[in-house]
Amino acid sequence: MVPYPSMLDLPHELVEHVSWLIYARRRELRSVWRRLSCFKQALLVLAHLRKNKTSAQVSAGFGVSEATAWRYVHETVEVLASWAPGLHEALVGLGEGDFVILDGTLIPTDRIKADEPYYSQKHKKHGMNVQVIARPDGTPLWFSRATPGRTHDLTAARAHGIVQACLTRQILVLADRAYLGADATVRTPYYGHRDLPEHYQQ
Repeated sequence: MVPYPSMLDLPHELVEHVSWLIYARRRELRSVWRRLSCFKQALLVLAHLRKNKTSAQVSAGFGVSEATAWRYVHETVEVLASWAPGLHEALVGLGEGDFVILDGTLIPTDRIKADEPYYSQKHKKHGMNVQVIARPDGTPLWFSRATPGRTHDLTAARAHGIVQACLTRQILVLADRAYLGADATVRTPYYGHRDLPEHYQQ
C-alpha cells in the first residue's frame, strides 16, 4: 500500500479545535508520549470521518498501525461526544411559537447479512438509525445516539425522549410520514399545515 497526500475540505480552525480537545484529554490521562501529535491525530480522525476512509487507509497515510489508527478514532470520537449537547440543552431557548425539523437518517455499516437488527428494510442496507433535530434553516441542533438500522423512526424518537421533550416545551415539530401517530406537537404532511406559523403557510 502506497500513501499519498490529499486535501481535506474542512477549515483549519476545526482541526485546531479538535486537536486542543485531544490535548486536554491527554493531559487528563497524563499521557506522556504518542506516535502522532494532537494535531495529526485530529487530522487522521477527521479524514476518517469526512472521507469515510478505512482504518487501513488512514493508518498508511499517517504512518501508524491500523490498531493505533482505530484507537485514535475511538478516543477522539469519545472526546467529541462528551462535548455534544444533550437533548434538553439543545432545546434551550426554544419554546411555544418555535418549531424544529425532525428526521431520521441511516448511517451505513459493513455488517453481514446475518446481523438482522442492523438491516433497514426501508433503505435495503445495513446501518445505524440516528435521529436529527434541526432548525428551520437546516442547522443541526442535536443528534441522537445510534440504534440498530431496523429501528423505526417513530420508535427511535420516542425512545430518545424527543416527542415528550418537545411537548413539554410546546415546540412544534415538523416531520415526514415516518412519524405518523406521534401526536403531541409533532406534525406530518398528513396533518396539513394549519399549525405552522403564518409566514410558512404560503
